[in-house]
Amino acid sequence: MHLAYPAVLSALLFCTGLYGVLARRNAILVLMSVELMLNAVNLNLVAFDVWLSKAAEETLHSGQALTLFTITIAAAEIGIGLAIVLAVYRNRGTSDIDKLRDTAESHDTEGPDHDALTAGQAEKAEATA
Repeated sequence: MHLAYPAVLSALLFCTGLYGVLARRNAILVLMSVELMLNAVNLNLVAFDVWLSKAAEETLHSGQALTLFTITIAAAEIGIGLAIVLAVYRNRGTSDIDKLRDTAESHDTEGPDHDALTAGQAEKAEATA
């Protein structure tokens, strides 16, 4: 088997995962896209390990060992990531990434707080003048 087939498939999987990370707004779909990218890397590791073992008559299989470590890290990442997403969903009621950016306070420029703030700033400016 040629090395180009799994390399092209891996590139397509990685680009699909990258698009999912950049375009999605749901945190669970972003985690799934990260998993897709990690699986593309695993495919590359195994393909290059098989290709190098045929070329160099080597039986070390370091690419497959690295793949096992990557799978373990990916399982831990998805477990912790889903726990965080579920905790945030319970507290905030949404898993939309755009709505979760401000964790401390909101910086809205509209609404009653903004009017009171500008009125307070106007009174302060009049007092100093």
